[in-house]
Amino acid sequence: MLFNSVPFIFVFLPGTLLGFFLIGRTSLRAAVLWLGAASLAFYAYWDVWMAPILIGSIVFNYLAGYGIFLAGASDPRRARPVVALAIGADLLALGYWKYSYFVTSNLAPILGFDNPVAGTVLPLGISFFTFTQIAYLADVYQRKVPAYQFSRYFVFVTYFPHLIAGPIIHHGNIMPQLGRKVTFRPRPRNLALGLTIFVVGLVKKVVIADLFAPVASMVFGRAAIGLVPNFGTAWTGALAYTLQLYFDFSGYSDMAVGLSLMFNILLPINFFSPYKARSIVDFWRRWHMSLSSFLRDYLYIPLGGRNRRYRNLFLTMLLGGIWHGAGWTYVLWGALHGVYLVINHAFRVLWHPLNLTSLPGRSAALLVSGGLTFTCVVVGWVFFRADSVPSALLMLRGMVGACDAGCFTAFEPSEVVPNAKVLLAQLAAALAAVWLLPNTYQIISTYRPFRGFDTDAIPTIARSIRWRPDSWIWTIAIGAAAGIAIVTIFANPASEFLYFQF
Repeated sequence: MLFNSVPFIFVFLPGTLLGFFLIGRTSLRAAVLWLGAASLAFYAYWDVWMAPILIGSIVFNYLAGYGIFLAGASDPRRARPVVALAIGADLLALGYWKYSYFVTSNLAPILGFDNPVAGTVLPLGISFFTFTQIAYLADVYQRKVPAYQFSRYFVFVTYFPHLIAGPIIHHGNIMPQLGRKVTFRPRPRNLALGLTIFVVGLVKKVVIADLFAPVASMVFGRAAIGLVPNFGTAWTGALAYTLQLYFDFSGYSDMAVGLSLMFNILLPINFFSPYKARSIVDFWRRWHMSLSSFLRDYLYIPLGGRNRRYRNLFLTMLLGGIWHGAGWTYVLWGALHGVYLVINHAFRVLWHPLNLTSLPGRSAALLVSGGLTFTCVVVGWVFFRADSVPSALLMLRGMVGACDAGCFTAFEPSEVVPNAKVLLAQLAAALAAVWLLPNTYQIISTYRPFRGFDTDAIPTIARSIRWRPDSWIWTIAIGAAAGIAIVTIFANPASEFLYFQF
């Protein structure tokens, strides 16, 4: 069930909300069970046969957590084998479902055997709920987690706003909120603000992201069959995908936070204007923030050693790329960002003693660094989106203008691009919105409806158009936006989120 679908918006969401608050009047535990059952139904709606995989993972990790807790009661060292086996089992399951076909298909020609593993249907959200539970097990081992009821643990993992595409949540964010009475009482302001955020995310997805999807698919699709795009077409396709992915993931992140707020549960921010970043380090502090935090806390830091910093940075991003998908394009995307971060951190070491920030022209330097960062990110997205490494290289060949007279163009009138000038205007407008306008969280910063939110550096324009629950202007604007989004959904009901494939 998609957030941007008619069954979700008009049946699942209102029914789940109503049941949650009605049941919460008499029994908090029953309300938690209701939310867990609704979340499981949300997951099973995709494929009922995938639900046992999710349930089995939850039961296994909950019991493993108790085993780790009991084994380490007298001596934490006794829990090491248990936590190693539990996390190993999680990674083995993830590896089978997500990577077995990729690994064996690459080894088969080398070792001279037929591929023994058929392609498997990837369980929806398996990377997210596996990483969420691995973090839980690690925290149990470090004695950071008290004993929780199974019902609360079940909701912590299955909670439908984050289950499919994040954020990767920490037990300390969700479980305590499920033990507070105030969570189970409807709060009009949270309902209004949550609905506002949800509508903003819905518009980002179905109106903006889906606008650029056909263009990106057409350009990358032709590269996949061996055609080289000309310079303008290559950049048009790359920027179309860059904006599609941005508004798709930003829209999902907004919807997840807004939906959760309606239930009085605060989720962490997962997306904060990453294309405004002025360095790759800054970009990864803004893009998929929960994954960045997970990789830092549970991979980069445990690798340890200040003298191994650059190696650890590269390995962390390489594994981050592999996490996103089973394919050489994801491996190269992760490796590329690893190289970016190594260069960025090395440059910072040189920059600091030179004190270049005090030199004239600092504003111009920041503008150049922002443009360079964005260009590097776009190049990375080419590998992320391409069907294969050769097709990614064909795209990059077109982007540097290295093609002959046989290059194809996207600017001939067609069903995908009926008017080239309109397409270019749409790309320019979307880029201007990304770079110049405040994001959702800055506009509603007065109400602090997010975990880990920092109100520093709020743009002046955001202060002048801040959301207010008693504003008729905002009410009319959000109502009109919701109407446009609903009409768009009926016109294009097959739209899916890009991050659902990870």
